[in-house]
Amino acid sequence: MEDQDIRQHTIAVLVDNEPGVLARVIGLFSGRGYNIESLTVAEVDDAAHFSRITVVTSGTPMVIEQIKAHLGRLVPVHKVRDLTLEGPHVEAELALVKVAGTGEKRVESLRIADIFGATVDDTTLDSFVFRIDGTGEKINRFINLMRPLGMIEVARTGVAAVSRGNKGFS
Repeated sequence: MEDQDIRQHTIAVLVDNEPGVLARVIGLFSGRGYNIESLTVAEVDDAAHFSRITVVTSGTPMVIEQIKAHLGRLVPVHKVRDLTLEGPHVEAELALVKVAGTGEKRVESLRIADIFGATVDDTTLDSFVFRIDGTGEKINRFINLMRPLGMIEVARTGVAAVSRGNKGFS
């Protein structure tokens, strides 16, 4: 069955850093009913005015190929890479997790944060803001452990990803 072959892919897109580019990329996804699970964009080359868009999406191999083909035809797009198909790559995400609590719950949230390598970015007498980075799976585990300890807010970045080895985005 085709539905069983749906897989998550991390796609990196090098684009001109100009107004409207992100809207065109997002419009391509929404116009065709493709879901964006994570989206990150930032300028990566000031001199050339290039930005890198990293999109995490899911689909069958045929859908992923269609997405890449449509992206490649957009005017401000210089390069499209499917990091998932290219092989080993490094992905990371950042989250800020606010936890309110006192007493034993406060101590336990600090202990778990230490185990996960999270740092305390802000503290009050009854709350912490933890910063944690790593894979989405690691961040999800951390959030799930913080929930019963008084988690009240989460802000997450999208996935940033690069291929392993000495190959660049050229």
